[in-house]
Amino acid sequence: MARHSGTPPRRGRLFRLLWPVTSYLVTNLTVTVFWVLFFVLNRTRVSGRKNVGTAPNTLLLSNHQSMLDSFLVGLAAFYPRSLLQPHLLPWNPAAAENFYRTPILAWLADNWRCIWVQPGRRDLHALHRMIQVLPRGVMTLFPEGTRTRDGSVGPGHAGTGLLILATRARVIPVTIEGMREVLPIGRSVPRIFRRISVTYGPPLDYAEFLARPRTRQTAQALIDRVMAAIRAQHEELRRLILAETASAPT
Repeated sequence: MARHSGTPPRRGRLFRLLWPVTSYLVTNLTVTVFWVLFFVLNRTRVSGRKNVGTAPNTLLLSNHQSMLDSFLVGLAAFYPRSLLQPHLLPWNPAAAENFYRTPILAWLADNWRCIWVQPGRRDLHALHRMIQVLPRGVMTLFPEGTRTRDGSVGPGHAGTGLLILATRARVIPVTIEGMREVLPIGRSVPRIFRRISVTYGPPLDYAEFLARPRTRQTAQALIDRVMAAIRAQHEELRRLILAETASAPT
């Protein structure tokens, strides 16, 4: 039965008791499988990983190209260190209509450290949950709220800005390119022998926004600043890829 309308699935005492173990096993097994997909079956290049660090209250904000982006962003930043430091595994707010469609998928999503986000995205319950867990760990988030259809970086939603203001998180702008070719919208099986790039930028300075009233307007202005950094990073990455392609031997 579909679970993507209404409230998040309830989890019993046994699930909560076993969750630290099952989450560690399921997530690390999954990211190992995706490591093979990204780094063996496809060519993935990572730059700027040192900008991420290992401190809690770190928010990885990325452009969004495919349903596998959260695995890529977290894996490229922390794998294989996450095998010995499971607290580095990022939390991932996830659309209920994509990740909670069936009981099995919902169970996997919970163990992937997903946070249930209801359709429509203005979900105060999910925002409160993010505010609770982010100061104790790392989170991957896609401020656009939806995958790109043309490769461009779209506008961000104010909810992410509210999260930043509430937690004063360390914000890392992340740019990915090539995932639209690996798993475009409408396709369920990833392609192989593609080229993927991930760039982690330096932490964003947003101190000026902390002095303003904590309103939706301030949050929107803040996330607009973040998206401008992601967009500039994305344009630079695409220029680099085009230059390398043009200079490659034929």
